[in-house]
Amino acid sequence: MATIEITADNFQAKVLENEKPVVVDFWAEWCGPCRMIAPVLDEIARERDEEIVVGKLDVDAHGAIAQRYNVQGIPFVALFQNGELARHAVGAMPKAQLEQALGLS
Repeated sequence: MATIEITADNFQAKVLENEKPVVVDFWAEWCGPCRMIAPVLDEIARERDEEIVVGKLDVDAHGAIAQRYNVQGIPFVALFQNGELARHAVGAMPKAQLEQALGLS
């Protein structure tokens, strides 16, 4: 399964109330490093389809959610578990480093 789009309308259901851990990529269209990390997140989504959900949230369109989680730099990749922000990583990085930062390795 590919990444899903996360919006203000579905954030509660798709992220906070999800039974699976959810990786959320806080990104923006104009962000070069965000485009660099997107294929890495797509790969993680395909490989771990059974165990986690991977979604993307556009910070320009949904800034209130980004503010709620104190997102100050993007890409900000967050792992939510049981409705809580558990871990996060900021910036583009190789897949192995991202998985380690999020506790997925």
